[in-house]
Order: sequence, then C-alpha cells, then structure tokens
Amino acid sequence: MANRRLGRTDIEIAPLVLGTNVVGWTADEKTSFEVLDAFVSEGFTAIDTADAYSRWVPGNDSDSEKIIGRWMKARGNRSRVHIFTKVGSDMGQGRKDLSAKWILEEVENSLKRLQTDYIDLYQSHWPDPTVQHEETLSAYDKLIKAGKVRYVGASNYDAKLLADALEVSEEKGLPRYQTLQNEFNLYTRDKYEGAVQDLVVKEGLSCIPYYSLAAGFLTGKYRSEKDLGKSPRGKGTAKYLDDKGKRILAAMDKVAERTGAAHAEIALAWINAQPGIAAPIASATSVGQLQSLVRGARLTLSDGDEKLLTDAGR
Repeated sequence: MANRRLGRTDIEIAPLVLGTNVVGWTADEKTSFEVLDAFVSEGFTAIDTADAYSRWVPGNDSDSEKIIGRWMKARGNRSRVHIFTKVGSDMGQGRKDLSAKWILEEVENSLKRLQTDYIDLYQSHWPDPTVQHEETLSAYDKLIKAGKVRYVGASNYDAKLLADALEVSEEKGLPRYQTLQNEFNLYTRDKYEGAVQDLVVKEGLSCIPYYSLAAGFLTGKYRSEKDLGKSPRGKGTAKYLDDKGKRILAAMDKVAERTGAAHAEIALAWINAQPGIAAPIASATSVGQLQSLVRGARLTLSDGDEKLLTDAGR
C-alpha cells in the first residue's frame, strides 16, 4: 500500500481518507474516538471534516470538528495526522459563502473547534457564484502566509469552474487548488469522469472523492425496498435501486466470490484504481466497519475484475 502525494504538495497519504460527517451524528464521541484510534493505528493519517458537520442534526453545532479537536488533544497527536476541513457552507448567513470576509472569519472558528493552529488542507466546500475566484484565493493566500493553512482544495467544482480558478491562480500568483473533492463511486461517475478527470490529471491535482460507497448502497446490504430500514441512512439509497444499481451489485457479487473481499472493500479498490485519485473518503460508525475500509484501501483488483465493475456502471 504505497502512499500517494496530494497534488503538488509535500503531503503524502495512504489511499484512504476517513470521512467524519457521521461524527456527532450516527457515531457518538466515544465511538468516534475508537474509530479514529483504529484508523491511525493502521497507518492512516488523513481525516476529512467540515465546519458544517453535522449541523443538520437538531442540537448539533459543528460537532465533527469539535470532537476531532478533543480527540487530538487527548491523544497529543496533531503532528501525526493530516486534517482536511472545508469552508463555504451556509452557517447561518443564508447562502453558500466563499467571500474573503467569511473565510477569514470562519477559519478562526474551525481552528478553535479543532484545537489546532493550522489546517493541512482547507477546501472550498461549494461554489459561490457571487464571489470571484481572485477574492477567495486571495483570502487563502493570507491564511497560508500566516501559517494557518498549508494548502487549499476545491469541492463540488465542475471542469469549467476548476479550470477558471487554476487560471486565476496562475495569472495572479495566488495559491492553486491542489485537490478536488467531488462525488464519485461505481454508480455515480459523471461528476468526475470526463472533463473533470482529464483536467485533474493534466494539471497534477488529486481527487479525494466523497460518497465512495454511495451512501452505503455499495456495501451490498440494500437490495430491495424492504432493506431500506436497516440503518438511519438506508432511505438515502433508494435512488440506487434501479437496473444500473442491480447490475453493479451483481458484478460486485462475482468479484466478491472470486476475491473473498466485502463489497465495500471492492468499491474502494475500484476507485483507487482510477486515474487522478489520491484516496476515496469513507466513514465508519464502528471499528469493525473501519477495518473493512482498511482492507479495501489495501486491495488491488485484477484488470478483469476492474473492467467488469466499470462496464456494469456504464
């Protein structure tokens, strides 16, 4: 399991990023500490969060960053992990916000919640059509020069938006996005494959895709309407229960039979085999789930199995 470099940075990570949207939601603090401990004990370092996680839960207020901050303080391990977080979600302003004023204000809140003085990768969570790239990137430039942020990335950007941002970075001498966090998995491929992927590869960026397991659908446990009640996230997988989804599960069944790997492991291994990918983001609500994700990061598919899976999702 070789480490992969993030864009043109000096950060190298193993091919799995721990997603923490579940932290403070379907994983309480004790469980989250256990999962985080298991993750780093396996040699992984990259932890992805956001200022908005998980504010959709009544009573929660950026609990993911807060719990990660308490975990790092308790373990004294800040220098041994890579913290990725995001800015730009609606945190009460009433809109997505990548204005310089908001970025410079909100970074301080994230740093406080995380109990750290720097963020390894600070990402524009959503495009903000009301703000020019130069304003956003200039704010990041100030944060990098102040030592509060090491590198920046984008999330949910299409090819034109990303290309425009990279052009502004080049022309104005501003920080460039080193990573792209878009939705990408065996089922949903159009938000990365094609023009976006071509640009990522050409410009030397790294993709760290989210929804790697399609909200749990690619674990193989949701195969009919009656399965949707198996977990709090089950209803979100209903949209995948179409002909394409069933083809993908059938292909995964064949690969699982040949390899002995679980479906989630196969889904992650397929992503890691695609051009431009540094590591998929996946979350776990138990140490058992985390161990399966780790096996997926270490799994290499045969060319034949990779093709079977690719063809099933076309």
